[in-house]
Amino acid sequence: MSTLANQLVMAERQDIARGVRLLLGRPLITERGDPSAFEVIRRRQGPLTKWFDYHCGWQLVVEPRLGYARLFKIRTVPDSSRPARRLRSGRAPFDRRRYTLLCVVAAELLPVPVTTVGLIADRVVQACAADEALPPFETASRSERMAFVDVLKLLESYGALLTVDGATESFVDSAEAKVLYRVDATVLMRLLAAPVGPSRLAVPAEDVPLRFEELLRGTARESRYGGSDASDAQRNLRLRHSVLRRLFDDPVLHHDELHADELAYLTSPTGRQIVRRAAEQGGFVLEERADGLLLVDPEGIATDSRFPDDSATARVAALLLLEPLTAAPGGLTPEQLTVEADGLLRRFPQWAKSYQSDDGAQRLAADAVRVLADFDLARRIGGRTVPRPAAFRYRTAVADGPPPDQGDHR
Repeated sequence: MSTLANQLVMAERQDIARGVRLLLGRPLITERGDPSAFEVIRRRQGPLTKWFDYHCGWQLVVEPRLGYARLFKIRTVPDSSRPARRLRSGRAPFDRRRYTLLCVVAAELLPVPVTTVGLIADRVVQACAADEALPPFETASRSERMAFVDVLKLLESYGALLTVDGATESFVDSAEAKVLYRVDATVLMRLLAAPVGPSRLAVPAEDVPLRFEELLRGTARESRYGGSDASDAQRNLRLRHSVLRRLFDDPVLHHDELHADELAYLTSPTGRQIVRRAAEQGGFVLEERADGLLLVDPEGIATDSRFPDDSATARVAALLLLEPLTAAPGGLTPEQLTVEADGLLRRFPQWAKSYQSDDGAQRLAADAVRVLADFDLARRIGGRTVPRPAAFRYRTAVADGPPPDQGDHR
């Protein structure tokens, strides 16, 4: 093979690896938001589509003329560790009210190519008033306007809304604010990744809380795997996709999290070969350990949330608390973790200033444990926080100076 041909093959492999990791980190990429990333995905659309379909059973839709690429990631296990976040201040997770408004706003935006913030708000008021399952939307309430703005900002970040004139944040201070938008209905319609639309599972509103888990699983049901009479080919397909979805969506995959048939597939010669090849093609470093697998992205492209990470106080505390936690295989009680957190606050009095209060150590310990649980490095069992096998990968050495995070970025 000529030098030029080798270079072209190498360039394609690098593009595919980068495209895989870009889409894993950001399943919706627009040309307007990230032209260089979109160009890589557009250029390698065919191989990327095949890679995701074969390994994970996920559909990749690339629309070059419309300027977006959407990877439909499907999870069979409900997961709350990656909530939608408020983009204005602190990146706090969406609450129930904001999720409700997100659904209503998205529905009301579909038929209007151009609109204003006031017109959207009026449509949401009317939609909530017409549906007894929805609480009223009151534009006179500042907290309601804040929730509404958080929803609009999220849709802007997705490229579903484009601000033509004005600033969305101005609606927080006044319901009379003037903001003009252009709506991208094609992107808006691609936001929902569920293979079964929720409207197809329509049940009386009063039954939803009682059947929520059942309904959630229903939206993720995929007919390609068959049912109780599935063929061997369908069962093998389900095993491959279920294992690799877990690995590529949650880079730490513990063996004890898998069903017996999934573990048998993963540890089989065929399963190991497919996992290793997929990791290599995606540009990952695969760590194979006795307790499970871990994927490392050397460039951090696929990473939507980092650990270790010195940009947030709770994550610094989580890393530091791993030391006493892994030294106690039976886990630590909330009281013991609070004592450890209090020791950190006393040792570094200029650090974590928002936690330097009477209940600060308790709050810091709780926030750090939440971080560890989200990264599957610890679990709460019987009132204790117990380290997971991946937690033993981290070792910390604390110097006499303060932790890397001098401020508080919660």
